[in-house]
Amino acid sequence: MSDEHTGACLCGSVRFRTRGKLREVIACHCSQCRKQTGLYYAATNVARENLVIEGEEAITWYRASTFARRGFCKTCGSALFWVADSADEISIMAGLFDQPSGLKIAYHIYCADKGDYYEVSDGLPQYRQGRPGLLTAGPSD
Repeated sequence: MSDEHTGACLCGSVRFRTRGKLREVIACHCSQCRKQTGLYYAATNVARENLVIEGEEAITWYRASTFARRGFCKTCGSALFWVADSADEISIMAGLFDQPSGLKIAYHIYCADKGDYYEVSDGLPQYRQGRPGLLTAGPSD
């Protein structure tokens, strides 16, 4: 996978460039992520210092839990970011990246909270809640 990636929201008001290695994509099925996206949240992450954003004025932030917030494009509504207040990394929605991205889903979290209208059947590891060592907010935080 290349060490530089680019991407944008649906309308292009927010564009970004990442440098450095991206984490594998994690699919989160918690109720917060489902309500935000309509299905599940598929995201990678990168060190905050390795993310350059153009159009920051088009981003609005929602305090999703006591320790994290979610960023959206206020023009088109695209879900963009999830970031914990104390984290050195920022999660970026995988669907925002220009193709080819080289990204792949590695595993699923909060499967106990997934929607009843779909199945997770790709053969990848599934965790009932979060995965140990992974900072997440969870379905009710």
